[in-house]
Amino acid sequence: MPFPNDAASALPAGTAIINDNGAWCWFQDERCLVDPASRTLLVGSVAAPEGPHGESRGGNIEVAALDLATGQSTVHVLHRQLESDDHNAPALLIRPDGRYLAMYAKHKTDNYSRWRVSTRPHDASEWGPEQQFDWTELAAGRGATYSNLHRLDAESRVYNFVRAINDDPTLMVSGDDGTTWRYGGKLFTRPKVGYVNGYTRYAGNGEDRIDLITTDHHPRDYNNSIYHGYIRDDAVHDAQGRVVSKPLIGSAGIDQAALTTVFEAGTILGGDVLTHAWTVDLRGRGTHLAAIISCRANDVNGVLTRDQVLDVDDHRLLYARFDGTVWRVNPLAAAGSALLPHEQDYTGLGAVDPYNLDLVYVSTPVDPRTGSTTPQYEIYRGRTRDAGATWEWEAVTSGSTVDNLRPMVAPGDPGVHAVCWFRGTMGSSQAYGTEVVVLT
Repeated sequence: MPFPNDAASALPAGTAIINDNGAWCWFQDERCLVDPASRTLLVGSVAAPEGPHGESRGGNIEVAALDLATGQSTVHVLHRQLESDDHNAPALLIRPDGRYLAMYAKHKTDNYSRWRVSTRPHDASEWGPEQQFDWTELAAGRGATYSNLHRLDAESRVYNFVRAINDDPTLMVSGDDGTTWRYGGKLFTRPKVGYVNGYTRYAGNGEDRIDLITTDHHPRDYNNSIYHGYIRDDAVHDAQGRVVSKPLIGSAGIDQAALTTVFEAGTILGGDVLTHAWTVDLRGRGTHLAAIISCRANDVNGVLTRDQVLDVDDHRLLYARFDGTVWRVNPLAAAGSALLPHEQDYTGLGAVDPYNLDLVYVSTPVDPRTGSTTPQYEIYRGRTRDAGATWEWEAVTSGSTVDNLRPMVAPGDPGVHAVCWFRGTMGSSQAYGTEVVVLT
């Protein structure tokens, strides 16, 4: 799937290509962040054989570093040809000493969480040796997937959330900012249905709390609802602050249904029956949160056979807002049919601005201003003045010759607004010809 030679001509003003071969899944964070000390944007991704120099780069775990002052970008390799799969994208964290921590794992094809630490503060050009945490015995050899890094200053502890034991959300913890790690217990657990268990997105305040939203299982296998809770003081709380599990460290895991329901499968909005939800994004702090959820519209047949679900052709993005007391869910945008024919619940996704919960970016083949379909997935910017009840839209990209997918708004510096996405042709999570772009 060659990348079109004329694709660069369709780049919107202010957009730069910072990696000519890369993509990411959406259950790792932070995939991009801004280092305010060096005015550098870091973006992690995985190169594919179908992209430029794919014969030597396919499966590379990479970090693109963009100097926001000069506009110059450099791509640094964390691991050469680990595995060509967007699920392996690295999670990034800036340690208190200014050095960068990067963690990554294969897509259930081995039993290791891997990490490296940059050798110098605020500099991504050189990294220390790769180290590994072995899940083989803990996970009975079933593999590990995903990395999600969050530091809580009040605990002087870094958490890494991994999909591991029983394919549940599972913890690694570090008391030395990722230099060494130990097993921390399980976050959720229940009997496995189909492929894996809950898909979880996390949003930490960096101080004393990590919020999360999660599903029941994979939407292909289960008609998911979405639940919210948070971690604080070695305990899991529901949205109202009630402790539902303590201690967290060393826990065998709880059923996520013990948390607060954000979205209930079968909810009707605007006359549409919404089912099979998936977590897309979560941003904010504590009692002020916003989430994006994807779901199927008017697919009321429950869990279908694999052949039938290939016909799912109407997905929606929802916007959920938490005011400290209740979650309110509103329609956000139509998301079109499945992005990939064999992944009936994949969409172009969306992102909430971490510093302005009234601002979102979505990727969709349906123009939210008119409802008309477009040849490619385009990026749109949405603003709300009433906590998500209504939206005003403008196009970020238009007339594209390739798809624009999986936008992210980089956290790290409230004074820097950087939107990242990848663009090109995607055949599967393992085969894509896409490049990483950023709009500042």
